[in-house]
Amino acid sequence: MTTMTLSSRLDALRPTAVNSILAEVRAVQATGATVVSLMRGEPDFRTPPHIAEAAARALTDGRTSYADNRGELRLREAVVAKLLRDNAVTYDAGSEILVTTGATFGIYAALTALLNEGSEVLVPDPVYDAYQSPIMLAGGRIRRVRASIVNGRFTLSAEALAEAVTPASRVLLLNTPWNPVGTVFSREELATVAEVVVRHDLTLLSDEIYEAITYDGHRHISPASLSPEVRKRCVVINSLSKTYAMTGWRVGYCAAPADVINAMFLVLQQSSRGPSTFVQDAAAAALAGDQACVEQMRVEYASRREQVSAALSGLPRARPLRPEGGFFTMVDARDSGVPSNDIRRRLLHDHQVVVAHGSAYGAGGEGTLRVSFATGGTTLDEGLKRLRAGLATL
Repeated sequence: MTTMTLSSRLDALRPTAVNSILAEVRAVQATGATVVSLMRGEPDFRTPPHIAEAAARALTDGRTSYADNRGELRLREAVVAKLLRDNAVTYDAGSEILVTTGATFGIYAALTALLNEGSEVLVPDPVYDAYQSPIMLAGGRIRRVRASIVNGRFTLSAEALAEAVTPASRVLLLNTPWNPVGTVFSREELATVAEVVVRHDLTLLSDEIYEAITYDGHRHISPASLSPEVRKRCVVINSLSKTYAMTGWRVGYCAAPADVINAMFLVLQQSSRGPSTFVQDAAAAALAGDQACVEQMRVEYASRREQVSAALSGLPRARPLRPEGGFFTMVDARDSGVPSNDIRRRLLHDHQVVVAHGSAYGAGGEGTLRVSFATGGTTLDEGLKRLRAGLATL
């Protein structure tokens, strides 16, 4: 036991749902049980060869010194070209782009730069739970906007958003495609959200890391592309982790007006040198190179999505909600009347399959479960077999 006095700041922090569940999983595995996980959002694809080869060449060429703290210019230029190509929005590589150690650090830097003590951050409910601690570390307060399930789809109404705004509201944190629920906001939906942002003088923090993984004709729209007025209020956060199966490379980027990027850069300087130079060279190769690998992975995810829907259809008290984007399927088990965390524990202990409970992402997720198909093959086959057997007992 340490004799050091720990910061009271820790009182507001909680382990992420994944880390909490992993502790339970290890306890079950310690009994000798074989556990199958359908929980984590990590692609099982290898990083495409041309990206890894770019890193190897950079290492051979001695690209191992400190990187430009804003991000290597080549990568910032590749980000600008990508944003124009894929998102129809224009930024300046010299002043409006910041390279970060993954999207997680980009979100932290943005919140630290934007929030005052007591500032409110509006977040959809349910939403990715790892947003909570960075908000509180930056001195902010979380204000949840309850989502609804309408026709098998989670929706966030402009009315609910407007009603949640208070004089202390400063930022709206939006994720599209939306983790965990799989909704891809349409242009019309984003326009109504943007109207609230502009009317109440908010900043829109747009997490777009699942942008390349969409289905059934749904297409990711970056809010920054809606209008010049929205662009100047928008901070785009992205990374290469999901699009290019580069989770371990830890490289992301942010795009925003120059004054915001400068403030975020000031935050970054105190805590990070950014990604390694050779990693940034690989990231530039990923963004600027052939995008066929991205489509190949998306097609495989689409096949897995169909597999999940087929495997979990026809259950009496649970039904899969087909995601429009991302690689998670929400299973609606509200008809069972059993709390989602109790269902999750039952699935783990009785059927040795791991999923995340919807209530981990907010009260709006109660009664649902998040099932990942980021991993396929025998893991998905066996996991779905166990999951169906467990859900059938509800």
